Formats: sequence, C-alpha cells, structure tokens
Amino acid sequence: MTHQTRAGFLTVAALATALAAGGPVNAVQRSDDNKKPSLTFKATPPVGFAPLKVRVVVDLKGGANDYSDFYCATVEWDWADGNISGGGEDCDPYQAGKSEIQRRFTAEHTFRQGGDFEIAFRLKQKSRVVAYSKGTVRVRAGIYDDSDR
Repeated sequence: MTHQTRAGFLTVAALATALAAGGPVNAVQRSDDNKKPSLTFKATPPVGFAPLKVRVVVDLKGGANDYSDFYCATVEWDWADGNISGGGEDCDPYQAGKSEIQRRFTAEHTFRQGGDFEIAFRLKQKSRVVAYSKGTVRVRAGIYDDSDR
C-alpha cells in the first residue's frame, strides 16, 4: 500500500474508506482534495501612469470544492491608498460534499496618485481572516495626478 499523496495517488485511509463503503476506488477523492485551496493574485496592469485603472483577479487553486472555511466568506480588498472595498453574499447553509466555494474573485480600482501600492485581498469568516494574498502595483505620477491639484 502507498502513503504517497501526489495527485493521482490515494492515501491508505482513503483507499480503506472506499473499500469499506463498497464503492469503486476511483470514486474516492484524492488526498489533495481535502486540503486548503491556495490563492493566486494577479493585477493588470502592474505598472502605469495615474490615473491608473487596475483589475485584480484572485483565483483559488486546488483543494476541496466544499472547503468549509472558504464557503460563503466575505471579501475585503485593501487598495493601500486609503480605500477598502468588498462584501459578501447570502448563501444557503453549508453542507459538506454539496456546498461549493467560489473559485474566482475580481475587482477594479482606479489609483489617482503615484506610488507603490501593496493591494491586500482577504477572505473572512466574520472577523477572522481565513485566506490572504497580496500584490504590488506601481503607479507613476501622470499628467492628471490628483496630488497636483
């Protein structure tokens, strides 16, 4: 029996569960499906002149589709320029194996002044941060930079 947990391999516990349930082994979730999804952060464009409209995309990769900490979480974007945005949705009560997490989050923001801004993305359950990612955008002062007015 194998203890390897690379994609495509089952843990001993997962194999035993499938055999005990009488189900086919290929119907068992891979062991990495029970892990916390990871976050990827991308800001487009990463550099530009003020006023700079930036689109940010955060994707959740891997892990279980019903990962309970991420189900119906509120979103917070801290734009590092004094602005914070976000929100949440009304969701049905969580049901293991049925409830699905959101896998992509997008937002747009316009930076009106030059500077380096470290944008923070947070997924929260009430006041507890359950996932965090960040990225930097470099905004160069432009012809219409609000700091010149």
